[in-house]
Amino acid sequence: MIEKETRCYSGEVRAEQRDAEPTQIIGYGSVFNSRSEPMWGFREIIKPGAFDDVLNDDVRGLFNHDPNFILGRSSAKTLSLSVDEHGLRYDITAPDTQTIRDLVIAPMLRGDINQSSFGFRVAHDGDHWYEDDEGIVIREITKFSRLFDVSPVTYPAYQDADSGVRSMKAWQEARESGALQKAINQKMARERLLQLLNI
Repeated sequence: MIEKETRCYSGEVRAEQRDAEPTQIIGYGSVFNSRSEPMWGFREIIKPGAFDDVLNDDVRGLFNHDPNFILGRSSAKTLSLSVDEHGLRYDITAPDTQTIRDLVIAPMLRGDINQSSFGFRVAHDGDHWYEDDEGIVIREITKFSRLFDVSPVTYPAYQDADSGVRSMKAWQEARESGALQKAINQKMARERLLQLLNI
């Protein structure tokens, strides 16, 4: 079973129309080094470099993550992805259909839809959990293994959270059982041994 999570960001997408050219949907699926809103007992921070291994995935541009409303696709060259200092940027050449114009483009031009989201899978060992000084649990994502889609969305809902919640619970159990501290101590001991051996 594919573990897929989605996340949403506000004020990160817009539609641009130019005479005699297809409408472009431009947005950020993700922003770097910014704490998410609280969700299921934790907050997330996505670090620069997290998307490095997935930029060449066959990514879809969907409306509200709905595969019935496909806006573009990277393999068809109707969706392009890039990363800058702000985050994961996407540019979709929207299909020129009445349905997409009515359902997506017109509301975006009016400002009714201004949020963006992306569907992903975190790589094995691609996240790090900790508590900050205020006791807030943070999930820091450093590497994705799959990027499924980028989507303009109507609501900033955090969907399909099971994988993230399970990961947080595993971290909490390891911390409470002492396994987390034991693993940290073992790692520090290995690093010290390597330093002593000059390896």
